[in-house]
Amino acid sequence: MTRTIVFGVALLCSLLAFESASAQNDDTFRVTLLGTASPTPRPTRFGPSTLIEAGDQKLLIDAGRGVPIRLRQLNIPLGKIDVLFLTHFHSDHTSGVPDLWLTGWLGTPYAQRKTAFHVIGPTGAKQLMDGLQQAYAADIKIRSEDEKLPPEGIAVKVEEFTADGVVYEKNGVRVTAFEVNHGDVIKPAYGYRIDYRGKSVVISGDTRFTESAIKYGAGTDILIHEVGLSGPEMMKLPAIQRIMAHHTSPQEVGTVFDRAKPKLAVYTHIVRLGNATSPEPSNAELISATRQTYKGPLIIGDDLMTFDVGEGGVAVYRGEE
Repeated sequence: MTRTIVFGVALLCSLLAFESASAQNDDTFRVTLLGTASPTPRPTRFGPSTLIEAGDQKLLIDAGRGVPIRLRQLNIPLGKIDVLFLTHFHSDHTSGVPDLWLTGWLGTPYAQRKTAFHVIGPTGAKQLMDGLQQAYAADIKIRSEDEKLPPEGIAVKVEEFTADGVVYEKNGVRVTAFEVNHGDVIKPAYGYRIDYRGKSVVISGDTRFTESAIKYGAGTDILIHEVGLSGPEMMKLPAIQRIMAHHTSPQEVGTVFDRAKPKLAVYTHIVRLGNATSPEPSNAELISATRQTYKGPLIIGDDLMTFDVGEGGVAVYRGEE
């Protein structure tokens, strides 16, 4: 295994993500990008989701398309997720919720949840989970009778919040929610800051440029932010204009990074649109646009990319799909 230094961050290439996830102790503070795409169906980028491993806890921020597959690749049983945090209720952030909830209840080695499925999110989380319980009532009844699965494992525990503040605190892990601006009618929408043993990670959630990402991301070890970009020809289309108006441009995200000054800046939920005559912007174009306003450590996230936050900095592992 080769080791190189990129932007002052240790980058360990071609390491299977589940190998890095296998060793965990009380000092562990690890972030894994399970899905880094937008609603566009992509075989190499699944729906938005980020795994946080802090000490003995496993927290999930959003559950988009394909989350159970990514957890399986990490060799993490679905039933081992302690809490699912939701940023907002766009389908690309929630379409993996029923899969995670229902499949995680099975008696197989990759599932085995025996306690309630714990969800924390803004107002609307309870409505979502109530609807899923109604939609899958037949499946739950069948599996309860046929497979004798424990009722505790399919139970749902939902906690809602309505304002900025600490929404979860346990065994030294503190999660703070902060409101972001994803659009005038896309409310509620939140980001999260996770603190553990003097280290911190911020996930912006979907947002336009917002001062709250700078406020809560200031001086963090990792600031993970969404981004949206499109070619000039595509931007002439009203539908594309509406989509991009709900996201943050690379130049704007660069300003967020520059003012917040995290130790490492990371892109996820990369919204880039193109067609046959106006190709999607490349990674090089994304970096170039960001560099107009930010010169610090920057990584474009990929699915299964893992970040170990430690006293010596942030070690970055590129997973294999």
